[in-house]
Amino acid sequence: MKTNPYLTDFYSHYDEDERLASRYGSVEFLTTMRYIEKYIRPQDRVLEIGAGTGRYSHALARRGYAVDAVELVEHNIDVFRRKISPDETISIIQGNALDLSAFPDRKYDITLLLGPLYHLYSKEDKSQALREAIRVTKPGGVLFAAHVISDGCLLDEGFHRANINVAEYVEKGLLDSKTFAASSGPEDLFELVRKEDIDALMADFPVTRLHYVASDGCALFMREAVDAMDDDTFEWYLKYHFATCEREDLLGVTSHALDIFRKAQ
Repeated sequence: MKTNPYLTDFYSHYDEDERLASRYGSVEFLTTMRYIEKYIRPQDRVLEIGAGTGRYSHALARRGYAVDAVELVEHNIDVFRRKISPDETISIIQGNALDLSAFPDRKYDITLLLGPLYHLYSKEDKSQALREAIRVTKPGGVLFAAHVISDGCLLDEGFHRANINVAEYVEKGLLDSKTFAASSGPEDLFELVRKEDIDALMADFPVTRLHYVASDGCALFMREAVDAMDDDTFEWYLKYHFATCEREDLLGVTSHALDIFRKAQ
């Protein structure tokens, strides 16, 4: 199975579970779970595509849902399997978001695509991943697709933390010097997009958008402040975030976005 060597190396060393379990990282996790819980019903069957080490899959399985998962990176699959507990109805296979031929049409009530679109760099590949995810979802089923948003990342990693040399990125063609729109390739690891890119991508599919969510809002940008909050302040921060994460004037100022849509009947 062909894999992106940059991707394999990254996820063999990066602890995504630790990020999502941190206080600032938990904002994205809690937001995503909040919206999943809004639509999932007893007896629903879930497919997670690009499940990583299983943060979402295991959370749902431990709530009593039947979960199937597919993941590309062997290291992640090994970690995922070590976390399976006897009370979970869960399975995982190695596979690629572009080819879900191991899964039948119209099987799943809830389909999660919470990572693969981060690492697909052409509209053709993104469309193929979405097409496959929609194919395996039941008519009327709900899909959750996550994206990495360029402006939130640029503000955080570029201007705030100086981990990105903005002038160098412009010189290399990774940032447009006038619009600051981003472009990426496999060696850059993450595909950075804006909402208008997501809108254009989704226009071809027979789906209805239910929500478009700034899933971590400013949490990464202000991670030190979020991590330093006491429990009461953090609870108020979460309430604020949940109340504002769909506000149109704030949607671009996030590092991750969650597009939630229903497959046509």
